[in-house]
Amino acid sequence: MTENKEIKKKVFDELNDICSECKKEHKSVSQNLILIGFKICESCRISKTIFPV
Repeated sequence: MTENKEIKKKVFDELNDICSECKKEHKSVSQNLILIGFKICESCRISKTIFPV
């Protein structure tokens, strides 16, 4: 029972809408996590697309 709660807490912490690049909270972070597999906001995604480094 506690193992199941720990797994749910880990998944919830991963979907916290905080960008891993700029550390800002935005609703597009969880959408991009599902679509492309990275926790980045829309502005960081665009900047990575235009200026890939």
